[in-house]
This record gives sequence, C-alpha cells and structure tokens, in this order.
Amino acid sequence: MAIESQPVASSADVSSVQQLATDIRESVQRVIVGKSETIDIAILALLCRGHVLLEDVPGTGKTTLAKALAGSLDCQFGRIQFTPDLVPGDVLGVNFYNVSKGEFEFRPGPVFSQILLADEINRATPRTQSALLEAMQERQASIDGVTSQLPEPFMVMATLNPVEMEGTFPLPEAQLDRFMVRASLGYPDRDEETSMLDRFRAGETPDAITPTATAAEVIAARKAIDGVTVNDTVRDYLLDIIEGTRSSGNLRLGASPRASLALQHAAQGWAAMKGRAYVLPDDVKQLAIPVLAHRLLAETTTQLRGQATDTIVAEIVESTPVPIERE
Repeated sequence: MAIESQPVASSADVSSVQQLATDIRESVQRVIVGKSETIDIAILALLCRGHVLLEDVPGTGKTTLAKALAGSLDCQFGRIQFTPDLVPGDVLGVNFYNVSKGEFEFRPGPVFSQILLADEINRATPRTQSALLEAMQERQASIDGVTSQLPEPFMVMATLNPVEMEGTFPLPEAQLDRFMVRASLGYPDRDEETSMLDRFRAGETPDAITPTATAAEVIAARKAIDGVTVNDTVRDYLLDIIEGTRSSGNLRLGASPRASLALQHAAQGWAAMKGRAYVLPDDVKQLAIPVLAHRLLAETTTQLRGQATDTIVAEIVESTPVPIERE
C-alpha cells in the first residue's frame, strides 16, 4: 500500500506560526523578564504536541513561567501540586458512589485540562508520577478499566527541583523520555533582576495576562509544523547525532527512537517559529541539548568526574560533521 505524502507547509503557514509564537512570547514576557530562549523552548513544546520539563532551584520562576504560558492561551488550565502523599486518583480522577442517584459517577481529575501544570513533580512518589505516563504519550486516561480521551490541545508543563534537594524522588527514565524538551531558567543577571524588581513593585501579576491565542490557533499551527520539510541531508545529520549518543563511552543509555522523533519534530517547529518552511542543520544543533540531554544516563565513572549529560551531548554535536548543503 502506498504511503500518503505529507502536506507541505506554505510560506503563509509558517508565517502564521511565527506570528502566533511572537504573540505568545510577548504575552509571557509581561511577567518573565528576559529568558527569551527558555520561553521559546516552552512555546516550541506547545506547538509541537510536546511536554516541557522546567528544572531549576526553587524561586527562579518555573511556576510563574508555566502559569504565564497558560494565561496566554484561551485554554482550560489545571494544576497539580505534587506532594509525597498524593495518590494517582488525585491526578486522574475517581469514581464515587452518588447516594442520591444510587449510581457511580466519575469525577475527573486535573489531568482533564488542556494545559496542565505539574508543580514540583518529583516531590510525589514514583507510583503517582507514573499516573501521567499514559496521558502524556497517548492523550488518554484509564480509570477503573474505562479509557477517556483528553482534550486538545493537551500539554504538561512540569517543574522539577534538583533531585539532591530534600524530599524529592527521581523521575523514572520512561517518564523523562516523554518530555519533549527540558529547560532551565537560571538566575537572572543584574539588569534583569533590577527590571523585575521595578516591574513587580507596580503590582503586575501573572493573573493579569490576557489570552492572545485560542486552542484552534494552536491546533492549526501544529498542522502547519507537520508540513515543514526535512530533507535527507538534515535527517542524516540528525541520525548521526542520535547514533553518537548510543555509541558514546560516557553514556550507558543513549537516545531512544522516541527521542529521534522528538528532535525531528522540534526542529520542524523551531524552523516554523523562525519563519522557514524547511529545517536547517543549525535547527537540529540548537535543539540537541534541550531535547536529548534529560533522556540520557551517564556512566558511573562519568558522573564521578562531574560531567553532565548536557556536556556530553554538546561534545557529540561538536564532533558530528555538519552538512554544508542548505535547502
């Protein structure tokens, strides 16, 4: 059976994606000073049907970024504050017996939202963390043998405190692999922090953000991104990087096939956000660390040397020849 050809994105398609990303970015930057690249990574995940993991120490603005992005969209927002005593039913929902009606009723949990903030996700036990696996991959939730579809668009924005901090649990590798990208805000520089203090002295809060995009616009942008061209040269460059993670002596777990798909789709989205209907090798190079690093496991000897997976991916990218040909 012949494989149907993918529709090719037009210049008008990518222009609309670029404008949508610009509108969302400007809205988010009303409450997040600077950090344009991190904001763009979060927007990229939204437009590419992905999920984003925001990892940093407390107080750097992870939750504020997530709430600001959700506030920029005319979508249903849900929030889960993860704690050690949280159970899967608190995430997915429960069936309860309605005495007045004499029957069981389903009370949906926060996962039945379009934008879900999983705040401090690694403070819950692995059993509760795994309740999100099916929702993140298949956009559905199974409760008591009944499977229900989640609304579209659906996106999980999870904040993560460093695992070395007290009261945290490591995320399972299977769950880390379901996050398209990982980003970090980091501390602001002196000028950014000065601007932040001046701005919030006036009392502006994330709740003051008005939506600049609808669910329909996000879904249309996702379809346009699907049509961004990835030629054979760029695809081979991407695969060279993926194979480099699997053959690296510093890694005991390389990039999965899901990671390959995520990197290609993220590169398509990044190109569209830049107003292009085709992917360049530079797009792949730019996104290699955000898409791949959190999915990999370093060898014990590498960990003892203090070499993070970000550094290993950067070395693999630098050692992979970049094709000269450009579309």
